[in-house]
Amino acid sequence: MTSTPASADWRAVNRANWDERVPIHVSSDFYDVPGFVAGKDALRDFEPAEVGDVADKTLLHLQCHIGLDTLSWARRGAVVTGLDFSEPAVDAARDLAERIGADSARFVAADVYDAVQALAPRTFDIVYTGLGALCWLPDIRRWAQTAAALVAPGGFLYLAEFHPYADILGEDGRTVAYDYFHQDPTVWDEPGTYTDGDAEMSARVTVEWRHGIGDVVSALAAAGLRVEFLHEHDFTLFAHFAALERDGERYHFPAGQPRVPLIYSIRASKPE
Repeated sequence: MTSTPASADWRAVNRANWDERVPIHVSSDFYDVPGFVAGKDALRDFEPAEVGDVADKTLLHLQCHIGLDTLSWARRGAVVTGLDFSEPAVDAARDLAERIGADSARFVAADVYDAVQALAPRTFDIVYTGLGALCWLPDIRRWAQTAAALVAPGGFLYLAEFHPYADILGEDGRTVAYDYFHQDPTVWDEPGTYTDGDAEMSARVTVEWRHGIGDVVSALAAAGLRVEFLHEHDFTLFAHFAALERDGERYHFPAGQPRVPLIYSIRASKPE
């Protein structure tokens, strides 16, 4: 890890890395594409519970990657559009849509900051952003403005994301080791990906940013959305710390030990 960007063009650096991840992820046990095609749901159980019925509603998934979450909403009856800056990811998502018969699903290759222009003049009943998306964006206010512009009047944005507090803790999950308010880009030069740590990759460098909860909520409010709830969850989806225990698909601190938030979710609506 280094604290200064290896390239002035963070977008190109990150896109190269995500392009190269696509075939690795498609064939990984983590994403289990054969299981998904056979009917496995890719969404986390709290997401449909918080979003509610999506039948016949238009849903946009920003930063959709290979489309498993997007198509899981389609299986629940939503008319879905997925957008991602990686052409190979969009191609993989289109292939998956065809394989499961999601004929109305649409996938668009575009940068998230260009989404309004790429999707014009459409707006959506629901704009959805899933886990692990915001850290790839330097300007959270611009993201919120973009997302808000894509929400139809009377619709809402739903965000599920890893909690930034978990990112400031050391490996023990107890010690504060990093600065919560650090906003400069962090550059990583590491092999592999979160699905396959030993995978051979040539585009190893990525650039990320940390966005505090206050920054995210304030950005949504400034963009004209009304926050309906902010939920903080005491579990995550991977072994972030050695102390975490696995319970099905969730990881949490052992019973009787102090807990910290590991995931958060926000629903924010646009007035009629």
